[in-house]
Amino acid sequence: MRQSVIDLETFYTSRLGRLAEIMAGRRLNGLWPDLTGRHLLGFGYTAPYMRRYIIAAKSAVFAMPAAQGAVVMGSASGVSSVLTQDDCLPFQDASFDNVIVAHGLEEAVDVHVILRELWRVTMPEGRIVIIAPNRRGLWAQFDKTPFGAGRPFSRVQLRKALEQSGFAPSMSAGAVYAPPMRLFARPRLAMASEKMGETLWPHVSGLVMVEAVKRLYAKRDGSVAEPAVRRPIKGAVIADINQHSFEAKSKQP
Repeated sequence: MRQSVIDLETFYTSRLGRLAEIMAGRRLNGLWPDLTGRHLLGFGYTAPYMRRYIIAAKSAVFAMPAAQGAVVMGSASGVSSVLTQDDCLPFQDASFDNVIVAHGLEEAVDVHVILRELWRVTMPEGRIVIIAPNRRGLWAQFDKTPFGAGRPFSRVQLRKALEQSGFAPSMSAGAVYAPPMRLFARPRLAMASEKMGETLWPHVSGLVMVEAVKRLYAKRDGSVAEPAVRRPIKGAVIADINQHSFEAKSKQP
């Protein structure tokens, strides 16, 4: 059973949650510095990582698994949230340029079902990034954070899962090297831990991030066939992201 969205919200208001958001966000900013004019999808609980993009993005949709629950993210700017099933996302094919996954795979019944659905709704040459607990890291060993629940991953496991679902992995990185203790949530100490970990222990980060690209004709295990995906069931309500679109707003001086 997935963690409650309330528990996830509560965690990200804590010092440890803020530490995870800042350090993972630092990596994400380096990977995707600007998503102006892009259609953005978040799957799982992605609010801490998407908020940096929603003003500039053309549209931003928060897809939250039904077993987790959802919080209202709608606003006049067009940001929206939707409760979804893992095996049938309510979006048209090739709807999103960029996809962020956080707290979306660890407690899933079938990781590949989710990734195949995300492949379906991603545009050709679109990009996906997965943020997940590192099976080698301390954060996956402690139940005091949401990253200690469910299944942790290695970079190799995530890359393989993405490849099997039709994506072509492009890069991977670690984030959050400080131990999951409030003492290390202080900015200077956290940044020192981050720099030391990146240099000395790059594979024992608390979180792992893997980016991949949707390439229709990239070879996967010697095959060029598209992965089998479920299309939305006939008669289901399909969310058109253009209904949630919003133009980037100029900042007031």
